[in-house]
Formats: sequence, C-alpha cells, structure tokens
Amino acid sequence: MSNLPPTSVVARAQDAAPAGERIEAAGFEPTAAKAGRRLALLSPRRIALVGSLAIGLAIAWFLWFLFTAKSVRFERAPPTATLAIEGGFAFRVGDTHLLRQGRYRALAGAAGYFDLERDVEVGEAANQTIALVLRRLPGQVTFDVDPPGARVDVVGHDDAGGTAPLQTRLPAGKQIAHVASPRHQPATIEFDVEGMERTQTVTVGLAPNWGDITIPTVPPGAAVLVDDEPTGVVTPGPVPIIAGERRVAVKLAGHRRWTDILRVVAGEPRTLPEVALEPADGLVSVASTPSGASVTLDRVYMGETPLELTARPGKRHRVRVFKTGHAPAATTLEVSAGQEREIAFTLEALQGELALIVVPEDAELLLNGESRGTAAGGFTLPAVAHEVEIRKDGYASYRKTVTPQPGFTHQLKVRLLTLAEARLAALKQVRATSQGQELVLLAPDRIRMGAPRREPGRRANEVLRNAELTRLFYLARDEVTNAQFRTFAPAHASGSFQGFDLDGGDQPVVRVAWQDAARYCNWLSAQDGLTPFYIERDGDITGFRGRALGYRLPTEAEWAWAARSQADVDTPLRFAWGARPPPPERHGNYADRSASHVVGRIVFGYNDNHIVSAPVGTFPPNGKGIRDLGGNAAEWVHDFYEIPAEGDVLNPLGPREGEYHVIRGASWMRGTVTELRLSYRDYGADGRPDVGFRIARYAE
Repeated sequence: MSNLPPTSVVARAQDAAPAGERIEAAGFEPTAAKAGRRLALLSPRRIALVGSLAIGLAIAWFLWFLFTAKSVRFERAPPTATLAIEGGFAFRVGDTHLLRQGRYRALAGAAGYFDLERDVEVGEAANQTIALVLRRLPGQVTFDVDPPGARVDVVGHDDAGGTAPLQTRLPAGKQIAHVASPRHQPATIEFDVEGMERTQTVTVGLAPNWGDITIPTVPPGAAVLVDDEPTGVVTPGPVPIIAGERRVAVKLAGHRRWTDILRVVAGEPRTLPEVALEPADGLVSVASTPSGASVTLDRVYMGETPLELTARPGKRHRVRVFKTGHAPAATTLEVSAGQEREIAFTLEALQGELALIVVPEDAELLLNGESRGTAAGGFTLPAVAHEVEIRKDGYASYRKTVTPQPGFTHQLKVRLLTLAEARLAALKQVRATSQGQELVLLAPDRIRMGAPRREPGRRANEVLRNAELTRLFYLARDEVTNAQFRTFAPAHASGSFQGFDLDGGDQPVVRVAWQDAARYCNWLSAQDGLTPFYIERDGDITGFRGRALGYRLPTEAEWAWAARSQADVDTPLRFAWGARPPPPERHGNYADRSASHVVGRIVFGYNDNHIVSAPVGTFPPNGKGIRDLGGNAAEWVHDFYEIPAEGDVLNPLGPREGEYHVIRGASWMRGTVTELRLSYRDYGADGRPDVGFRIARYAE
C-alpha cells in the first residue's frame, strides 16, 4: 500500500470511516527533499539558457537564409503598382526582395490597370530582375467625323464600329480605323487608345470625292444627268460629280440630248467648252400591211415594220418599205423638232407562175406542206418563197424552195429517182483519202467469175461461179505508189529488177507482203478517222470486221466486177482491152517487146515504152474510171486463196483463214495468154517485184 499515490490513501480512509461520520481532508505537506528538486527545474538560469538557445537557432537560420537567398528586383510598370509575393519567405530591402530559389506567385495591382497574377521562377543567379507589366484597362473613344454620318470600322473589332458621331469602348494601345462616307474619299487612321477607363476623342475630316463641273449650254437650263441618273442641277451648274470616268448628259425639251465621257478629278473644278444644243429629232412610227416589211430612211436600212425611227427636223426625208412578194411603197415627209408622226403602208401582193414537168407524171405535189394533187401543169402563186415537194411511193422525194417572179413563169423540171438511184446519188462519186488517193464510187451487181473449161489458157482454179454484189463500194483509181506507202513505212524500198528501178515515188509499190498491205489500210483508216477493217494484234492481221467502213483490199469478186463487167452486156471481158489479143498500142503496161531482155515471155508485136513498172496513171482508165487493173503491177486482193466451188454467192469475202491470199491481174513481167486474161488467179503471201495493191472501202 505504500506505493499508492496520496489520493489513493484518502480514498481508502474514506472507505474506512464509520457511517454518518464526516471525514475531513487532511493537509499534505511535501518533504523538504522533493520540494527542492521542483524548484530547480524552473530556475532563471535554465530559462535563460533555453532562450539563448532559441535566439541562437533563429540567428543561425536567418544567417543561413541570408547566405542562400537570391536578390530579386521586381520592375513594375507602372512603378506605383502594389506588390505581394506568395509561396515562401520573402525579405524586402527597399525595391529588392530576398528569396530562395524556387517558384513564387506575384500579385500586382494599380488604379486604371488590370490586376496581375503571375507565377515567377527564382533561379540560381545571385542577382535577378523580374519585370511585371500591368495591362491598361480599355478606354472610351469618341469619333468626331466630318461629315457626320460617316461609317467607322475599327480593324479587329467588328462590334466597335458604327455611324459617326460614335462612342465606343476599345482596348488600350495602337488601333486602326477605316472611315468612309458617300461622295467623300475614304480614310484610314491610326491612333493610340489611352485606356485606363479614360475618355478621348478622335477627330477625322474626309476629303471631298467630287469635282465641280460647269457645263455652259446654249440655251441654258438643261437638266444634267450623270451615268443616266438625274442630278437635280441644270446647266451651267456647277455640278458636283463623283471622281472617275463618268458619262455626263444634258437634255432639254425640244433639243437633242448631248452626251460625253468625262474624267473627273476630286477637288479640281472644271469648265467645259460651250455646248450648242441641236433641235431634237422628230419621231416617225412606220407600219405596214402585211407587217415585217423592210424600211429604209434616205436609202439607209432601218429595220422591219412596225418600227419607230428618228428624223432630223427641217429636212425632207424619203421613207420606203418593201417586202418579198409585194410591190414596194414610198413617201416623202418632213418633221419639226420633237414632232411625232405615224405612217401606214398597204403593200400590194404580187404573183408569179410556176410550171411543173414531172416524171413520173402521177407524182404528188405538196406546196408549203399542203397537197395540191398531181404534180403537173401550171400554178399561180404569191411571189414569195414556197416549199415545193414532189413525192411518190418507191421514189425518193424531191424538195426545193421556189420564189415565183411577177411577169415570169418559173419552170421546174423534175425526174424522181428510184430509191436505189437516190442512194447512189447521195454518195460522192469520187472521194479522196488524206493522202490524195482518188476513190471511185461503184454500184456493183452480178458478175460471172472464172472461165469456161475450153477457154485457151484457163487454169484449174478458175472455176465458173456467180457472185451477187449488193454493197456500194469505193475503189482506188490507181495502185498505191512508193511515195504513199513510204508515208506509212519510211524504210520500205521496192528496189530494182535487173538494174531497172522499181523505187520511183510515182511507181506502184511492190515487194509488199499481204500483211503489210493490210496494215497500211488500217494505218490509213486511222489517219482518216475510220473504223479499221482489219483486226490487228501485235502487228499481225488476225481477222476482219465485215461491216466496218475502213480501208481494205478489194475482194476478189469486187476486183473481178470492176475489171470485167460491161454495161448492158452479160458476157464478162476476157482481156482488159477486149475479147482477143493482142492489145491495142499503148493500152496498158504488159510484158512488151521493150522488156524482152529482162522477162521470159512477152506480148509479141506490142510496145508500151516501159521495160518495168510505169508511173501510176500513165495509161487510160477502163469504163469505170479505174486504171491499170489488167497490167503494170499485179494486185493483192482481200480473199484467202482456195479453189472455189461452183454455185452462187452473195457479197463474198472469201474464206476466214488460209495460208495464202489471192493475186489478180497481169503485170509488166507477164506476157502469156494465160496471165493476160482477167480471170487469171495467182496466190502468195510474201512480196514480189511485180505485185502491188490498191485500196477499197465500203460506201455504207
């Protein structure tokens, strides 16, 4: 129990007191030893020691701060701005703050300026300067503009513009404004807004953008118009006219309007030379029955009725009206200044005679689209243009515009063409390629090909057969020349034969393979914008387009028809000149006596004066206008070679494939009866010194 505190002893004593007996607290006195120890802890010496220690620590920390702090000078604009530093201990010495390295927040403020809050960084340098620039508050700007009502626009501040006089709030600093007003020169001004909620005035005076123009007129008092707008000013003015190029006019009742183009300079007054106003023209309205008549005034065409025209006063004028199919009319008149007159003419209709002679006689006549019955006999018609159409089933219609002349009979002779004739007539009889080659239009029909078995010189491949040709086609008048072929293949050379030249520009091209002849046709089609007839792949001809209108080689049947058919004669020609040899002198280029030392077989007793090929066109054409079909150079045709079967064929194009192609016609080196016959058929694939070609194409 001895270790318990005194309060415990007291509690224990209370517990032990008899019931109803008051217990009094006993006083407690510490021992002398304990009281001495407590007094020693609160002694002045110890208090002084602790205080000294605290002061020392404070001095040490402050000395440490002084040695580690940076000298920071804050330059304020304006200098009167207040300044507070947040974020750490700051010691201020005059305008300088002692701050340790790190980030702080500076707060500055001044009257008339926006408050500034800014993070600043104190660096490692011992001495540092940080600028704090406060931004001025906006100011109230009043624009005083002469003239009032001008438009003011401040650059960059769309909501600050308006009509002067104008008061607006603008940010402090340099500003630019555009000022504009009608009839004044616009201005651009630069000004400085003081700001700081202060009020200032910007004064602008716009320079006039017009010149005062004086226009003296005789008589005076004429109204002045500028660019066709009334000015409200009468001559002599002056008239304020906006600077630039202006159309100025003056008008006065009873006088002609005066107009000129003036160059007006702003601010420069100008007086024009005196303007003598001329009396106004009279106005003449001209009408006619029927309308649409041509009108001349003093022999000058003015237009068609109804028409208004002007006439100079104090002068006699001649007005004349005329219309096709009517007698002309004229009158003489005089007008005073500003007078209005009306003239009306009734034109007398004229008639003429139309006489028709038509074959067939029962054809129908349509006149201006209306049927007039049988197109024969005479008709009295107004002397105007009429659309005449004559038609009959099975024939092509005839149309023409006819204008009968009074006092004359217009005679029209018409023979209607059958549809076949019209089809042929619609095509050009002679066409030309882009290289100048003439193509003759041919209308083929039936041709008997081959030769009878007993005909002298006949070969086994000349089988008799009939070919029916229904497609119109063009055939070249001449064979393709060296010059023409070299346009397609510049390196080609026809060469020579036993020292005699075959390579002249006007000689037929030879030593040309069938493939090269077909490729030339495709090339020429491309030059003339035609669909190629032959199908070409990688430089080889692999087929053809039977309906294409491009250039090609003539088919064997076409060649035979052009060479052998005779008008109104069923029997085809045996030789190019007739039924039996020899040919007439200089009929064509065959193997003649002049070539006897270069070829094996010649036409005895015949002379054509050419040892080898002759220039194309040297000899006369046949009855269809085609030259050299029977001689000069033999010719490639379109067809693959085969021994044909007997029978009738329609528009034959030959086999679709084969190894060789047909060659037709004799040449300068062929002189036997077999070869001179027009039914002679040869074949090959490669070029020869006596084989060339000519071009053909379908007409439709």
